[in-house]
Amino acid sequence: MQLPMKLERLARIFILSAILHAFHSIGRSMALNTHHRHHRHIHVGVILDMESQVGKMAQQCMTMAIADLNASASHINHSLKLILHPRNSMGQPLKALSSAVELLENEQVEALIGPQTSEEAELLGELGDRVPLISFSASSPFLSREKCPNFIRMTTNDNSQVGAIAALVQKFGWRELVIIHEDSSYGNGIVPDLLLALDEGNARVAHRTAIPPQARDIYVEAQLYKLMALSANIFIVHMSASLASRFFVKVNELGMMSTGYGWIVTDGIINELPVMDQSVLDSMQGVIGIRPYIPSSERLHNFSLHWRNNSFTNQHHRIPEVNVYCLWAYDSVWALAKAVYHLGPTTSMQKNDSANKLAHLAAFPSRRTGSDLVRTILRGKFTGLSGEIQLKNGQLQQPLAFEIVNVVRRVKRIGFWTQWNGITQGLNGSSVATQSPSLRKMGSIGWPGSSSAVPKGKQVMRKTGKRMRIAVPVKPGFKELVGVELDPETNTTIVTGFCIDVFKAAIDLLPYEVKFDFIPIPNSTTGNHYEDLIYHVYLQQYDAAVGDLTITANRSSYVDFTMPFTEAGVAMIVPVETTQSTSMWIFLQPLKVDLWLAIGAFFVFTGCVVWTVEHIDNSGFKGALARQIGTVVWYSFSTLVFPQWEKLISNSSKVVVIVWLFVVLILTSSYTANLSSMLTVRQLEYLPKGESVGVPFGSPVNQPVLINSSKETSFPLLQTVEDYANALREGSQNGGVAAIIDELPYVKLFLSKYSAQYTMVEPLYNNTNGFGFAFPKGSPLVPDISASIAKLREDGKLYLIGQNWFKDHYLFPDQDSATEVARLDLYRFRGLFLITGITSTVALIASYKFRKKKSTMKQHEVADQRAKEKFSLVSNIPSRRTSCTHIRRHSC
Repeated sequence: MQLPMKLERLARIFILSAILHAFHSIGRSMALNTHHRHHRHIHVGVILDMESQVGKMAQQCMTMAIADLNASASHINHSLKLILHPRNSMGQPLKALSSAVELLENEQVEALIGPQTSEEAELLGELGDRVPLISFSASSPFLSREKCPNFIRMTTNDNSQVGAIAALVQKFGWRELVIIHEDSSYGNGIVPDLLLALDEGNARVAHRTAIPPQARDIYVEAQLYKLMALSANIFIVHMSASLASRFFVKVNELGMMSTGYGWIVTDGIINELPVMDQSVLDSMQGVIGIRPYIPSSERLHNFSLHWRNNSFTNQHHRIPEVNVYCLWAYDSVWALAKAVYHLGPTTSMQKNDSANKLAHLAAFPSRRTGSDLVRTILRGKFTGLSGEIQLKNGQLQQPLAFEIVNVVRRVKRIGFWTQWNGITQGLNGSSVATQSPSLRKMGSIGWPGSSSAVPKGKQVMRKTGKRMRIAVPVKPGFKELVGVELDPETNTTIVTGFCIDVFKAAIDLLPYEVKFDFIPIPNSTTGNHYEDLIYHVYLQQYDAAVGDLTITANRSSYVDFTMPFTEAGVAMIVPVETTQSTSMWIFLQPLKVDLWLAIGAFFVFTGCVVWTVEHIDNSGFKGALARQIGTVVWYSFSTLVFPQWEKLISNSSKVVVIVWLFVVLILTSSYTANLSSMLTVRQLEYLPKGESVGVPFGSPVNQPVLINSSKETSFPLLQTVEDYANALREGSQNGGVAAIIDELPYVKLFLSKYSAQYTMVEPLYNNTNGFGFAFPKGSPLVPDISASIAKLREDGKLYLIGQNWFKDHYLFPDQDSATEVARLDLYRFRGLFLITGITSTVALIASYKFRKKKSTMKQHEVADQRAKEKFSLVSNIPSRRTSCTHIRRHSC
């Protein structure tokens, strides 16, 4: 009996101890849960290239961000604790992927920060939507949320800077350049949009070179030798900082960082200049670059001070300046922390014991909170160290402005670029480009070779020593246009003339250097000298043809012409001989029919107005009806030749006559002038058929479709100005010509010497387009030379060149000679008739009202007179009372 009782007691003790243990476990669990509820630990994987300066600095900035988060109670709750798990990728994408797998499996991280390169971020995107992938430096446009839904770019897209680069190219007037980029996902991503932006700015990419990121120095040197052989010497460089460091050292060694070269680098290089070696900076003197503008703030200033203090205690060498990547890394930590806090508690990732992590990436289960966390981060908006943080389409929005910097002993800011206002020198307080015209420029720039002059974007055939061969026609006449002479002292050929000076001035305006030699081409034996010259350029035997080359449709099918630099059209030269018209009605031609009718009508109207005003009070306008009609007609028409004998009484009629005399004076003067012109000008329609008409030698107007020409008309070939004068002097009957038809430049040049004997009449048709310079098809010089000609015309320099060669008879202003004097019509004198018509009408109305008022006054006077007479008669009759009184007096 005792044994069972002991067993029962032991059983009770065991059960009681079990219950106590259970309560203790429950209490401990509750305590732990309470502890975890008040202290949330968020594990974050950090994958950086710890071998690079940017990687080291980014890790330090993220550590400072964690410290600031823990010390902040106003933005993030104290219960939130971010724990960073850094891993070194050593700049190798596979190493970065292996680190990411290890972090997901062993550390169960909630997010990954810092795939430092675009290649690493692209490979880590294969992890799918498991955790957010936040990068502060992967800027390749090839990375997108379409390929990786959980990819978040806390940096700017490389494509956001192509507008600034194109604006710089256009600012300096460069038309041909070379793009050098890294042959990687990062380097290739910017190329399509950059080519498009340059093309919109009329810049031509002559060559594009891709250099692998791991290329050896000998390969880089070989590529630079190829670039030296090109005609273009303006380069745009887009590559990683590690490759750029080696690249620019080689550029400097080969002498390509000297005067005449221009270099533009993207923000990927400029952002890392603070951490580059001094030897690299010395090799980049004169480089122009752009980088995102980071607005200054008190918070950023305090962070910089804290950064320098930490760097000073941890390092004994030069303290590196904090760059924008470090700021974005700092802001990435804050963006993640804010999103986690707003999202709330998350379930922890289940540990996966897959033996082969790299081979079984799909074994990691997708987490609901992964996509939720991404959406929360994307919706976040706050002010970070780098400015306003707002994500759009999974990436940081384009900054308000880009800084334009110049590497001259140090990185110096020289301007800004904004999408709305282009290049400016300063920004206002709201970080928006100022609108002041004085600021629409940049600061002083130090170019390669310590030059202050803007490099010219193209040195044609500079490296090979070959110069452009410019063909110039040799002709016996019109040397003011093109003259070729041999200097007997130096035995060299001298090329002068208006066309030559225009070409040289246009070349000087180009934003690049063009070296050339003039090659005189003698007259062709075939008679088609200019056609042969154009054909030589078409065969590219010459690089261009300069001279008095007329632009025609046929020639344009073989070569490209610049815009014309002379007036277009043809005209006729005729002797200055006064010819009398044989028409008996020539005196009627100065005025058109409508004007004749209007003059006659107003003669009659004015006479009627004067008669109406004067005939009542003026005896000179009274009499029989026939006499009054004669007076009206006589008085009005006699104003043309002599003053009138009839004196006017009314002021209204005097005003009407004064205005009418003014109108008559203008009409008679205009009639006299027009009639004189008609009696002395040459009339082309009177050129008899069969008369000889001269045309220049080899001119495009050499065709029998001219004015009044027929099969009987001959076309002698003329070559010089003296030939023109002699042919016109001899006349058609003596073997000469009656007139000469030529292009306007030749005609006006001829008249500059013989204006006293000959004159120009207006062309009746136009089959030419002026002079232009000819280049082979597709030559890049054509649009640039055309732009220079337009600039010369706008600035008035083209006019000054013409004045230098042609004095007062410049090629462009029109002369006053005309083939036919315009007849005067009523429309030209409508103002005069309107004035005299209004004056006469007002005088007529005023006279009518005055006469009516006068008549009324006379009627009142007559009525008053009659009333007075009636009153007088009534007052003479004695009243009855008076008579009685009188009788009584006598009775008494």
